[in-house]
Amino acid sequence: MNLYPLLRPLVFRLDGERAHRLSLAGLKLLPIGRPPAPDPMLAIRVAGLDFPNPIGLAAGFDKDGEVPHTMLGLGFGFAELGTLTPLPQEGNPKPRLFRLAEDHAVINRMGFNNHGQAAARARLAKQKHRPGIIGVNIGANKDSADRIEDYARGVRDMAGVARYLTVNISSPNTPGLRALQDAGALAALLDAVMAARGDTGPPVFLKVAPDLESADVDDIARIAADKRIDALIVSNTTISRPALKSGFAGESGGLSGAPLREMAQQRMRDFRVATGGTMPLIGAGGIASAADAYSRIRAGASLIQLYSALVYRGPGLAKEIAAGLRGLLARDGFAGVEAAVGADVP
Repeated sequence: MNLYPLLRPLVFRLDGERAHRLSLAGLKLLPIGRPPAPDPMLAIRVAGLDFPNPIGLAAGFDKDGEVPHTMLGLGFGFAELGTLTPLPQEGNPKPRLFRLAEDHAVINRMGFNNHGQAAARARLAKQKHRPGIIGVNIGANKDSADRIEDYARGVRDMAGVARYLTVNISSPNTPGLRALQDAGALAALLDAVMAARGDTGPPVFLKVAPDLESADVDDIARIAADKRIDALIVSNTTISRPALKSGFAGESGGLSGAPLREMAQQRMRDFRVATGGTMPLIGAGGIASAADAYSRIRAGASLIQLYSALVYRGPGLAKEIAAGLRGLLARDGFAGVEAAVGADVP
């Protein structure tokens, strides 16, 4: 029985960030279950990794790697930690996390608050014996004199404990960070990242913003292919503000959740066309149901990620989406999820 709808009114009485910390504390008390077994309909191989299902936990929920295997035990096919920076940092002043309940959305301006890569690396090293795919999302410190070196350091420091690494240059909450998506800066960054990874490191993914023009999409797709990036995550939060009902609509930061769905869906289509289907794409942004996940897959996503939807739907969402996705694939005559990837995009 899903008790979360009964608990949600109590959770929503708390400040968003405090509620999140209490959620992590509660998850730590749960026994760690096994990750899901490979599902005949949903299992998929991406970037050399065998995912038991395509439903992932997005970065931001478990910034410091406190409960990754607990989340796998709740049905996620993989979990991405972070964003982690080389040095610990407090992030932006509070309050910095806002629930827009009327819109099923979240605005955050957290600012890469985390305890640093060394602490997370030590924690993850103790759990390397556990099965499951754990990715690590890396970023740069706000006051860094050399942000490209921060990313290279993150690759070197976290490669030994991550099944894959995500280069996050698309958060709107670190001033100037998104400028690294510009063609010249991106090429220099990815050169440094791939040199730091070497020939034996884990796959490297690149996470991009939804707030991109067509030329930006083409440049990013071309450079990512040239630098042999293993996958693109499309997309992070948006700085745009569609029509919103909540009183928090005017807060600064990145908007996620239901209002981001259509923009993220369109960016997925754009990147599917720009890459010609030659690079794996991972869909994020506004995914809250099996129908959302299926639509993103048909637009080109091999994997999907979610976070904000957990605030409104609760911890059983991954299993719910998996069950619904199996039904949708069977309904449309697909033998498995891989066959549906990009079905709606020429």
